[in-house]
Amino acid sequence: MKPPGEKQNQRLGTLLLNTLAREMRLWRAPVLKSGCIQGSDISPTQYHEVIVWLREMNGVFQFSSETFALGVCVLNSLLATVKTQLKYLKCMAITSLILAAKINEEDEVIASVKDLLEQSRCKFSTAEILRMERVILNKLHWDLYMATPMDFIHIFHGLLMSRHPQLMLAGSQKRPCLQASLWTRQVQHCMACHQLWQFKGSILALAIITLELERLTPDWFSVFTDLLRKAQIESTEFICCKEMVDEYLTGLELSLPTNAVYILDAASMLAFRGHEVREDDGGGNRKTVVRARRAQKGDQDMDDFYDGFWCLYDEDVSVKTGNHRLRDTQEQISPCPPLRPSSQ
Repeated sequence: MKPPGEKQNQRLGTLLLNTLAREMRLWRAPVLKSGCIQGSDISPTQYHEVIVWLREMNGVFQFSSETFALGVCVLNSLLATVKTQLKYLKCMAITSLILAAKINEEDEVIASVKDLLEQSRCKFSTAEILRMERVILNKLHWDLYMATPMDFIHIFHGLLMSRHPQLMLAGSQKRPCLQASLWTRQVQHCMACHQLWQFKGSILALAIITLELERLTPDWFSVFTDLLRKAQIESTEFICCKEMVDEYLTGLELSLPTNAVYILDAASMLAFRGHEVREDDGGGNRKTVVRARRAQKGDQDMDDFYDGFWCLYDEDVSVKTGNHRLRDTQEQISPCPPLRPSSQ
């Protein structure tokens, strides 16, 4: 990514001010009272489960991360505005995501409501979703153009590129080291945490970026204060948010299983690629012999073998190039070759 020039830098500054104004006008967050969201019987755990499910549905629908963030913001604004019950939460969530998609996604990306419900395997009818759409739009006064943490992630990333391009480059090969994709995943995790409801998207985004700056450069404080001043954020509130985000993300890392090292199991690979037959070894003993299937085309086996590794290492399983064509259906058996944990 080429660092923006002076004109682009001015545009980023104007965009930041406009986004902050939208956040000031439209930002709302649920409030906890007696262990539940005020005005409902929804617990923080139940809310977390729905947000995690909504993120999965966002991937199934192939929507952008911006759409997911807007969907969560719409849901939060609705929960902060109306009284509701747990039985309506999932319908509210999926409808918020659909409304966000209508704002952010191209028309050809969005399937019909009926198709989306089939993909999500929800038991709601199309009429129920359309009724919930009207409820949400009426309660939020038809103004869903909300500022999300993802908006600020993109703006802050652009500002860093323009004012501190050296932070974007690492090593002799000059590869980007500040990855907006990492911040995106962290934002999505944090948006499911009820302790972080109280912080606006601008504060949450800056806290995540600052944690990365601390790791990358000893001069992080001067970079951080420049962004803090531009974002017009109170330092006390920011420090509180930053500490909570650090604690939450660290807890997520500790809760994940230790990274295991896997190696290709050659013996199982033959069984994976072929079939077993019983043969006589000449001494009256029966033994199992694995015979690989012959491909109908000369290099089909080799193509399928590499397809397995393509699926294993490629995050975007919908990419299709040349012979590496992947079918992104949930029922399909993974072509990944058999692996076994390394005994260390």
